[in-house]
Amino acid sequence: MSENNIIEVILFGQEIGKLGYDVDKRASYFQYNPDFLESNQYTNIFPYVFKRIKQVQVFNKFEGETFRGLPPMIADSLPDMFGNIIFKEWFEAKNKEFKKIAPLEQLTYVSNRGMGALEYHPTAEIPKSSTINIDEIVEVLNKVLDLKNETAAEALNDAALLNIFKIGTSAGGARPKILISEHKGTGKIIPGDIEYSEGYNHYLVKLSINEEWGYNKEKVEYAYYLLAQEVGIQMMPSKLIDSKHFATLRYDRQNGEKQHVLTATGLTGWDFKKTDDASYENVFKLALDLKVPYKDIQELFKRMVFNLVFANTDDHLKNHSFIYDKETNAWGLAPAYDITYPLNINAAYLRIARVLSINGKRTDIGLEDVMTIAETFAIKNPKGIIKEVQEVINSWDSITKELNIPEKVKDGIKKEFLTLFKE
Repeated sequence: MSENNIIEVILFGQEIGKLGYDVDKRASYFQYNPDFLESNQYTNIFPYVFKRIKQVQVFNKFEGETFRGLPPMIADSLPDMFGNIIFKEWFEAKNKEFKKIAPLEQLTYVSNRGMGALEYHPTAEIPKSSTINIDEIVEVLNKVLDLKNETAAEALNDAALLNIFKIGTSAGGARPKILISEHKGTGKIIPGDIEYSEGYNHYLVKLSINEEWGYNKEKVEYAYYLLAQEVGIQMMPSKLIDSKHFATLRYDRQNGEKQHVLTATGLTGWDFKKTDDASYENVFKLALDLKVPYKDIQELFKRMVFNLVFANTDDHLKNHSFIYDKETNAWGLAPAYDITYPLNINAAYLRIARVLSINGKRTDIGLEDVMTIAETFAIKNPKGIIKEVQEVINSWDSITKELNIPEKVKDGIKKEFLTLFKE
C-alpha cells in the first residue's frame, strides 16, 4: 500500500486519476489526471458520478457492503460475497485480519487482475503460478466453503489456495467461480487473472461444489444458456467442463484486449442489494440515457421477458452490464449473463418476489404489465417477442434430458414457468 494512502486508477494503459480514502471521515477522494483531461480522450468512460473537472471530488454517501465508501464505478472492481470469502481465507492463512483490510488496500490486490479494464497501482505482491488443476481447486474450495469447520493454512494446499485467491476473488457474485485461460492451440489451462492475449480463450468458470441442493446448479444454468441461445438472446459462447462446471467466455476480454465494462450499479450508484432503484424501468432509462443502439433496447426487452417467463427472479442491478467502445466513445448493452433458475427446487417458498420490479410490481406480473413497459419504451412487435420466448418452453424437456438433469429438477423448475399469452 502506498505511504500516502493514494492509489492510481489506470485505464487502457494510462493513468486517468488518483483515488484516496480517509478512514476517519469515511470519505473517498478522486482527482483526474490533468494530462488525461487535456488529452480529451475517452470522455465518456464515467458518464455519471465523476465530474470531468481538475479539482478533487469527495464522496461520502456510498457506504455499506456494496460500495465500502468508494465511488460506485471503482467499487464495481471489488470482490462480491464468494470473492470475499476467499480473500478472508487467504489473509487469515497469512496471519492477517481481513476486517482490517481497507478498501484501497484490497484494490491493490485486485490491481490488474480485475474484471473489466480498470487497473489499480501500486500492485500488492502475489506469487506467480502457472498451472491449473480444477479438481484440486474444487477439493480445496470444499474445505474453505465448509464454514462449519475451521480451516487452517496447514490443512490446505497452499499452491491451490493461492490459485483460488488469484483467480477466484476478481469475479463477482455469490457462487464459487474462477477465471481461467485456455490456450487455443494446446488446450493448456492457466490462471486467467493476468492473461488476456489473443492466443487464449478466456473463461469465467462456475464450479460445481458439493451440490448441497442435491443437484447440479451449473447444469441448470447451461440448460438456460441453451434456451437463451434458441430465442436469440446475446450471450458469450459457453460450455460445460467435465459435464458439471459451467464455463462462459468473458466479454471483458476480447480481441486480445481488456474491455471497459460497468454494471448498472457501478454506473449509477444504485445499490443492487436494496429495492430503492431496483426496477426494469430504471435499467431501460439508463440504457436510453447512455444512448445505446435501439437494437439493445429491443434486446433488453427480450431479456426481461425471458427472465419473467423462465422464473429467473434474481436478475438484479449487477446482473445487467454495459460495455464501452473506446473507438466510438460510446456505450452498448453487454452480453447477458447469470441467466438461470436461482431457487432451490427442494424448498417450499410461500411467495417469490422478483428483484427487479416490472410496472411497479415484483409478484403477480402479467401481460398487461409487460405491455406497459413495451409501450413506455417504444418496443417494436412486443407480442411477437413474448410469443417467441414462450415457444422455447417446448425445448425444456429435450434440453434437460440431453444434459441428464433429473426429472424431479426438470419438473420442479418447469412448474414455475410463466405463460403470458394463454392459448
